[in-house]
Amino acid sequence: MNRLGSATSPYLRQHAANPVHWREWSAEALAEAAERDVPILLSIGYASCHWCHVMAHESFEDEGTAALMNANYVCIKVDREERPDLDAVYMNATVAMTGQGGWPMTCFLTAAGEPFYCGTYYPKTPRHGSPSFTQLLEAVTETWRNRRDEVTQAAAQVGDALREQTAGLPENDVRISPELLDHAVAAVLKDVDAQHGGFGGAPKFPPSALLEGLLRDFERTGNAGVRQVVTFTAEAMARGGIYDQLRGGFARYSVDAAWVVPHFEKMLYDNAQLLRVYSHLARRERDAEQVIPHDPLAAPGALESLALRVTRETVQFLLDDLGTETGGFASALDADTHVEPEGPGVEGATYVWTPAELNGLLGAIDGAWAAEVFGVTTAGTFEHGTSVLTRYADPAPAEFERLQRITGLMRDARDRRPQPERDDKVVTAWNGMAVVALAEAGAAHHHPTWVLAAERCAQFLLDTHVTEGRVCRASLGGVAGAAPGVLEDYAWLALGLLTLHQTSRGEWLSHAQRVLDAAIAHFADPEVPGSWFDTADDAETLVTRPRDPLDGATPSGTAVLADALLTAAALSDLESAAVYRDLADATLDRGAILLARAPRSAGHWLAVAEAALRGPIQVAVAVADGDREGYPTLVQAARLAAPGGTVVVAAAPDTDPLLTDRPAVNTHSAAYICRGAVCDLPVTTAQEVRAALLPPASA
Repeated sequence: MNRLGSATSPYLRQHAANPVHWREWSAEALAEAAERDVPILLSIGYASCHWCHVMAHESFEDEGTAALMNANYVCIKVDREERPDLDAVYMNATVAMTGQGGWPMTCFLTAAGEPFYCGTYYPKTPRHGSPSFTQLLEAVTETWRNRRDEVTQAAAQVGDALREQTAGLPENDVRISPELLDHAVAAVLKDVDAQHGGFGGAPKFPPSALLEGLLRDFERTGNAGVRQVVTFTAEAMARGGIYDQLRGGFARYSVDAAWVVPHFEKMLYDNAQLLRVYSHLARRERDAEQVIPHDPLAAPGALESLALRVTRETVQFLLDDLGTETGGFASALDADTHVEPEGPGVEGATYVWTPAELNGLLGAIDGAWAAEVFGVTTAGTFEHGTSVLTRYADPAPAEFERLQRITGLMRDARDRRPQPERDDKVVTAWNGMAVVALAEAGAAHHHPTWVLAAERCAQFLLDTHVTEGRVCRASLGGVAGAAPGVLEDYAWLALGLLTLHQTSRGEWLSHAQRVLDAAIAHFADPEVPGSWFDTADDAETLVTRPRDPLDGATPSGTAVLADALLTAAALSDLESAAVYRDLADATLDRGAILLARAPRSAGHWLAVAEAALRGPIQVAVAVADGDREGYPTLVQAARLAAPGGTVVVAAAPDTDPLLTDRPAVNTHSAAYICRGAVCDLPVTTAQEVRAALLPPASA
């Protein structure tokens, strides 16, 4: 029988009506395979994956295919977002066997969980040299029954290879230094797509972590070329089809090199990371003294800068389209839209337009104008003569009200179309990213409602995802799932709480320290200081204990932990700070080799290393007794001018570890600015704060 109906994963529930006898991953499922003496068919995907839906419609919903699967296999479904540990192990196996990976992932395992044959999508009928799924099922069954020794040998070889891959980073003499970071950035810039922005060719993914690292490098060096790469890439993405020009939010990736046609799924983790980047870039735009005659975030206007607009719209997308009743954020919007309730999903159906549709909605004159603004052509840029909306130039300021009116009409019309499904699963790590981004953006751009959204999300995570000091991976409908948290969950939650300690009142610091301490206790490699596993020491035993120091779609959990340790060291009392800083330094020393050898895949390492090299910078504002108006100007100046990774706190003297023995100056609130253990004299004006923190003149 199919046993997915009570799963806490929306992806697994999507398969609850399949005729396949799906089970969730469990010891009981593996035991059943041993008892029946059949292999395990492991299928890994996620709710918003287009080709996962295609394979499900073609094969898993087919009675004949299901009969083959049920008779000859124990069939296990895994949500890669709920079980990233399983996904990591079997993705490594798939890449090792085939040279590439992706989802849906299809793996055949022994009853011990050892993979002996892996692949990705298999079609219903043979296509482009690939066998059909049923042919594959029959071939694997025949091999299992008649050539078991080959299966045993292959499984042993793959298992050995997987264990070798997860041995951890090697000992090395590379250390974090200005020269290393300069080398890493120079190597990254060699891969820039000078025509379209970003790095490499199609398909093209937003280089979110790398952009944040490059921005921090610019703030250290003043290198105008680095800033230009960030600005050009950010603008190219924001004006392309990968960005939703009507409702905000970024799609997962672009299928072309020019960011025009997206793979339409929208992920929380992409949008949280990109919100942080655009908010950070908007702060640097303000350094250039661009004339913005009003607060563009409070009252959007024709002169609003692009980075500020994208910041505001991305926040609104998170709140409106991914926000849940609990305060957490849902994982994703699907790539497909079910135009017909019982029919297959159609990719992009919600989002694309034709000139005729615009004319019918807006009239001939406004329709033609909208088609020009948003790049809608008769030939189309997508399928069947439809176009993905782009916005390569902004209308003149005099046309701003017209743009607002037409955009509103188009948005309302699109909202009446069938909509993609939403994966309501609340993942700890990705929500931690959202907490960081919302709190930073809200504090820097003086938008307190965004900070409140970050607080509400963090409180939900603490109330629902943390039990007896341990963190779970995800929840659904306010109910925590059974999957334990992995390293990135602990690290991002801790970093989010540390960010809130700087923006909000409450016990955020003590909560962050407890989460960090649990991570130290359960994820550290006891043999190698500064080396970390991605799963806890008491987690389920798999073929190998995964650890991956490289960034992927999300930053490496180890790099984020280094970030949290570095930040906690700057915010904590002396005794705790020493422990956290030693671990942060050991982790950065271990990861430095990635910046030397694989900087394109070490964007978050670069961001943390840039912060560590500067100290990190600490700004402690000692609030004078009775001062209600003066100190906010110091804090705001610091949050706008400070480089990424700077720690900023404001409180009465001696009420925070950073404000110990730091009094106000002559009844005036004062800002103490330190770089590591070296501190400037306290300053009392916003101009002095900005002068101390702004990047050097562009080189």
